[in-house]
Amino acid sequence: MEAKLKDSFSRRTVGLGVLFRETYSLIRDRNHIKRAMRNERFTDSFRERLMLAVTAVNQCRYCSYAHSKTALTTGLSGEEVSELCGGVYSSCPPEQVPALLYAEHWAESNGNPSEEARNKVLELFGETLLADIEVVLRMISMGNMLGNTWDYFLYRISFGRWGNCETAPTASQSDY
Repeated sequence: MEAKLKDSFSRRTVGLGVLFRETYSLIRDRNHIKRAMRNERFTDSFRERLMLAVTAVNQCRYCSYAHSKTALTTGLSGEEVSELCGGVYSSCPPEQVPALLYAEHWAESNGNPSEEARNKVLELFGETLLADIEVVLRMISMGNMLGNTWDYFLYRISFGRWGNCETAPTASQSDY
């Protein structure tokens, strides 16, 4: 039974070592995080699009719901939020699509994007905005991993009855 439980939970989780290392890293970089959250070129809607792009890869149901809800308050339409949660960027501003594709690649590669991909985004957005983008990607990825790890814990203690949802919920405009 144990192998079957482990095999059927497919979302990414994090161990204690990674948890402590990433938490320390985010605390150490708190001034950079503050700067990224105040960057005028980095609007709230752009930040939420990036967070939803990473969350779509990592499939954290808690982050999907929370950031869908927040994205709606920043002016994104319900249709765009649904598309973002599905990894579709056709409703997004064209100038942000390269960053969203980079966020998706960043998440798929566990925070280790190819040098070629990083250089393309660097060329388009510059060093400061790219650094801000990457700190936001690290924050949401950590949140995703914590949510998924919690679900895995629930899954294990319930013998597979809790925590293994097929799809992550999203907030809809009807929630308001």
